[in-house]
Amino acid sequence: MIRIEDLTFTYPGASKPSLKHVRLHVEKGDFLAVIGNNGCGKSTLCKTLNGLIPHFITGDMEGRVLIDGLDTAEQDVGDLARKVGYVYQDFENQIVRPTVLDDASFACLNYAMDEYKERGKRALSMCGLREKENDFIWQLSGGQKHLLALSGALALEPEVLILDEPIAQLDPFHARQTYEILKKLNQEYGKTIIVIEHHTEYIAQYCKNAVLMRDGEILWKLPAREALRQVEDLEESNIFPPQVTSAAWILKKKGILSQNVQLPTTVDEGREVFSPCRFWPSVRRNQEEKQKGETMVDLENIRAGYRAVKGENRPIFDGFSLKIRKGEKVALMGTNGAGKSTMMKLMIGLMKPEEGTVFLQGKNTRKMSPEEMSRLISMVYQNPEEMFIKDSIQADIAYAMKVRQIPDWEKRTEELLELFDLTAIKERDGRLLSGGQMRRASLAIGIALNPGILLLDEPTANLDIATRHEIMKTLKRLKGITDTVVIATHDMQLVCQWADRILVLKEGKLIADGTRDEIFTDSNTAELGIRPPEIYAMGRALSEKAGCYTIEEFVDCFQEKERNEMHYAGEAV
Repeated sequence: MIRIEDLTFTYPGASKPSLKHVRLHVEKGDFLAVIGNNGCGKSTLCKTLNGLIPHFITGDMEGRVLIDGLDTAEQDVGDLARKVGYVYQDFENQIVRPTVLDDASFACLNYAMDEYKERGKRALSMCGLREKENDFIWQLSGGQKHLLALSGALALEPEVLILDEPIAQLDPFHARQTYEILKKLNQEYGKTIIVIEHHTEYIAQYCKNAVLMRDGEILWKLPAREALRQVEDLEESNIFPPQVTSAAWILKKKGILSQNVQLPTTVDEGREVFSPCRFWPSVRRNQEEKQKGETMVDLENIRAGYRAVKGENRPIFDGFSLKIRKGEKVALMGTNGAGKSTMMKLMIGLMKPEEGTVFLQGKNTRKMSPEEMSRLISMVYQNPEEMFIKDSIQADIAYAMKVRQIPDWEKRTEELLELFDLTAIKERDGRLLSGGQMRRASLAIGIALNPGILLLDEPTANLDIATRHEIMKTLKRLKGITDTVVIATHDMQLVCQWADRILVLKEGKLIADGTRDEIFTDSNTAELGIRPPEIYAMGRALSEKAGCYTIEEFVDCFQEKERNEMHYAGEAV
């Protein structure tokens, strides 16, 4: 179906090629994952498949890309769109019409197809959106918008579908829903599916094959399960292997598992591999309840929503109340559209409640100026490039302090550059940095005015393992600077490693508020797809009393019994 022959591509002005002598063959009906660290060439490779490169994105291109025997360099992009459908990472930019059916059938209308509406309806049915066909776009959740973008590509009935980071912005429920639909398109409709993906647990469950890219080259193409067992290759490319696989790899190196054992990639495989070993889960002593600090944020009886151009206004909160206290590390979770972003906008003053009051450190935000609020609370956006307005990160970090005439702002700027390891690149434009550098720089901007409260929106979305580790280290650096932090996230590993309080929203209501043990054993949160990381399920598969939220906790359960008890400071089960 797809054949790439000795492909090399260099962007204009680039010092080296983004793709180097790439050779790849993709069979019809494959479900292929393309993996690799940020910047390795994954997106560039996929953009050669639908003709964006070289027809719209210019550069030096050598070699050939053949789709069903047709050379993409010699085909019209409009014709290629009927062969290869593409759903981009920023999928909302693909939605151009006001109603669902209009958008799903829009491409077919552009091709002057008489049955354009019927094609749109078929595509919506295949993606589970048929009952939404008369809805306005702004009435959809984030997950539904992503499926609508897929429907728009699917309506042209392409043989190949490419999705760039299909679940990066989705909650666990909609992430699994998306992959189940892709599985159906692959198995029942014979579509060839290609995903650019960092989430290896989904690769293990849904993909047939995987390609690993590094520095513009393809290192290998292997069956998906075999690919995920190449732990050293994956880690060198900053990819998380499945947690079950990583744990078995560590236990092999410790000599606890036999060197002949094949590494598991799923919980079911892990049960067979780990069961012969001695597994001693331990009961942790209950942590002492933290002394309640002063109230930093107080939402009292909030009513808020969004006005619609047409149709009914969309209410989010009605009588909502919440307190966040000093020193808390809060993870804000829930499905797309549950109210997480709205809550943050209310806290920071970007949105005013219709009824009720928002207090910051006891002050009514209605009576505060934006300058006064910026000294108490700051927000770092999901897309860090939105934080950069100057031509260097040094100028961006200094900007708010300089315009407010903060004493010693130059010294404070230098301290922040050093704190976040940015001194060596301080003259560079923030929009041209790597993902990890962008995140660090945006955090430095966010805390420049020493706010008492910091809000972070999806700080680890779309990041590879190395960049995620950078963000975790950066969060630890905030201790003593901004101790009260609220993170909106779908990242279960981040939640389990960092948060001491978890809030779960559903349709504008707080349905759960507690520790990770309380949240992940709550049936209400499980219905939303909010489940602990895979390693927790692995521990419970071996013992109902296990509670391992990290790979380290799981591996420690295989130590000598005495050491195990000392590590957890509890009683052995």
